Amino acid sequence: MANRSWLAAITGAAIGAVAARAAYSAFRRRPPLGDEKTWTRTNHRFEPVTLLEGPALVAGVGAAAALTPALPPRVRAAAALAGVGSGVLGGYDDIYGTTTAKGFKGHLSALARREVTSGAIKIVGIGLVGLASAALARESARPADVVLDGALIAGSANLANLFDLRPGRAIKVGLLAGTPLLAAAVYRDRPAQAALVAIPLGAAAALLPEDLAERAMLGDAGANALGALLGLTATGTSRPARLAAFAAVAGLTAASEKVSFTKVIANNPVLNRLDLLGRRPAPEA
Repeated sequence: MANRSWLAAITGAAIGAVAARAAYSAFRRRPPLGDEKTWTRTNHRFEPVTLLEGPALVAGVGAAAALTPALPPRVRAAAALAGVGSGVLGGYDDIYGTTTAKGFKGHLSALARREVTSGAIKIVGIGLVGLASAALARESARPADVVLDGALIAGSANLANLFDLRPGRAIKVGLLAGTPLLAAAVYRDRPAQAALVAIPLGAAAALLPEDLAERAMLGDAGANALGALLGLTATGTSRPARLAAFAAVAGLTAASEKVSFTKVIANNPVLNRLDLLGRRPAPEA
């Protein structure tokens, strides 16, 4: 019955939201791996914001993956690995990353020159996390499916991070991408799938007010975790759907090397209105 899927979705979202808010409050009182300054960055307004929203989302989805009852053991392990693993690698880049190389192409080019950047470590690490998560999620799968699923998880983690350039944008993109996946899982009465996608959506929605108010941002840690979990959810769809999803992720990632998402959004009235929804007004000239 669809009621089971609705209950699983509500439970997953609620646990993710409560855990993420609790983690955020705890980290604001006692930041992990350093002090408040370690996690403070300057945003697009040249104002200080904290990156602790990211570790809070990682902790929230990790706790929810462990506590949400609708998840089978294999899916529970895959979700914890995808969310926490990619989030920890993103957090490493948040703290220790440099700006000597930018973008997917920049980090791989540096790696080709035998320069190991923090971004390259993250790219390789999230790729391995994606493959391991994909292998865990399926009890029996062809190697080609594991590779496709792993690439989709890793690619989604990277793509979500590319949208984390303005307040609330990455979370809005995550909510827009995850809502159809949630609706499909409920319609098909798949409680585990519904819970899996609801967990990151609940955690992200609970932290959205901090993001929109420009008090905090996801950073690499939060954006990578959010994208990876949505990618993991998408692996439960048909192979044609997964191929289409991966093509879209790869296409947008490639496009980001040539065009600015911020400029594209600003020049489109519908996308711009959605992007500005809930945000502080722009300062007067």
